[in-house]
Amino acid sequence: MNLARALGSVGGLTLASRVLGLVRDSLFARFVGAGFASDAFLIAFRLPNMFRALFAEGAFSAAFIPMFNKRVAEEGGGLKAGLAFAEDALSVLLPVLIAMLLLLELAAWPVTFLLSGGFGDVSPAQFDYAVGLSRLTLPYLLLISLVSLFGGILNSLQKFWVNAAAPILLNATLIAALLLFHSDLPLITTRNQAIAVTVSGALQLAWLVWACARAKVVLKLKRPRWTADVKRLLALIGPAAAGAGAVQINLVISTALAARLLPAGSVTYIYLADRLNQLPLGLVGIGLGTVLLPTISRQLGGGEEAAAMDTQNRGLELALFFTLPATVALIVCGLPIAATLYQHGKFTPADTVATAQALAAFSVGLPSYILVKVLTPGFYARHDTKTPVKFATWAIGLNIVFNLALIIPLKHMGPPLATALSSSANVALLYWTLRRRGHFEPDIQLQRRAWRLAVAALIMGAALWPLNALFLPYTTGPSLTRWGAMALLVALGGLVYAVACFVTRAYLPSDLKAALRPRRAKS
Repeated sequence: MNLARALGSVGGLTLASRVLGLVRDSLFARFVGAGFASDAFLIAFRLPNMFRALFAEGAFSAAFIPMFNKRVAEEGGGLKAGLAFAEDALSVLLPVLIAMLLLLELAAWPVTFLLSGGFGDVSPAQFDYAVGLSRLTLPYLLLISLVSLFGGILNSLQKFWVNAAAPILLNATLIAALLLFHSDLPLITTRNQAIAVTVSGALQLAWLVWACARAKVVLKLKRPRWTADVKRLLALIGPAAAGAGAVQINLVISTALAARLLPAGSVTYIYLADRLNQLPLGLVGIGLGTVLLPTISRQLGGGEEAAAMDTQNRGLELALFFTLPATVALIVCGLPIAATLYQHGKFTPADTVATAQALAAFSVGLPSYILVKVLTPGFYARHDTKTPVKFATWAIGLNIVFNLALIIPLKHMGPPLATALSSSANVALLYWTLRRRGHFEPDIQLQRRAWRLAVAALIMGAALWPLNALFLPYTTGPSLTRWGAMALLVALGGLVYAVACFVTRAYLPSDLKAALRPRRAKS
């Protein structure tokens, strides 16, 4: 499958989800603002959101998809053999998830304390409120884990768009709850948001089950069977979770330290900045990771080592093409972007400045967040989940050190910058190891384009910097003016970057035509 075309399918739906997420965050800022209520909900939402990133978008897919493809290719039974393995996995996964959910509901108090650091100085009643929100969101963990099973099957069958569309239901549900059930009391609004999180999980599961049924994929519930494949799957999931989730684990650490050591509202600044940072990460990183893992595992299963190498080179090339301009734009234009999205209602200009500062710190690590998604399939497709977890563990340790060093002098910018630096170290280790093992070698085309893309992104940043002062007064006006100004700023940045790519000869029109044409893989 042509990588650019597949990324367009997955990335387009992911972009739609992320745009809805920005709409949701904009409404959340308007109706709730930045304070204890918003911090409490975001802490309650952190664990389900982290679990989705670790399990649904990372660990389970990394372990399940290569094994599913191997069963389909090698067992002689085709899809039937793969589905038999999926049923065995479901028979064990479901009771484990139910037990885990019950345990977490009982342990909601200590879990909330660990995620928040106790919120610093809050009353017992306020902390109990945060614990109650956590209990409302915890069922989402079970639901999204089942979503990841059905989504993994559909991704293996190259029906990428179905799974990519599921997060749209999460954001649509939370938006509906904000519009229909908001209140003048932020505590009521955030409680309704917590309920909507679990409702969205049920809707996503229903969507994936329906899509599987249309593809004639029906999994039967049966008694748990601890087969050799199931044991191997479970053994791979743990390391893959830590390996794929270093960024998420780092964010949890950063959030807990911010809640404990920084003033009220700091958790909200970090969260909203991360949401903006997640827009290119979702569009490029998750999209590429979704497509690369089944593609590379299928190529390696067929003995096509050269094709797998070429696929990863093109994936890295696409990642740089989209990521470098996004990084520069979020650093240079963070203030007008944050003002456009959040500065209205209960969200003040001071809140906007703090969010833009946190965004700039996060964006330093944007290339590394995305390159993790591009490089780890090179390990997972070869059934190696231990190496990424080793490097992720080192990155988590670095994140703690950087947090403790930076959080006091840089305040709400400290935790995001610590996350960026530790993620960059993780990527450097992954890249060096793949090259040392001979599993990745940057080809001439990638080497030629990488530095040219960096120059083109810097040219775009130099052009956008003086435009900030011109556009900023329009970002807090009426909705039409605000969004029109932002659309124009984005369009100008995209135009300058496109011209700069042609001037530096990073890409030529003929290259873009070739990228969008189906091509035969190298062998």
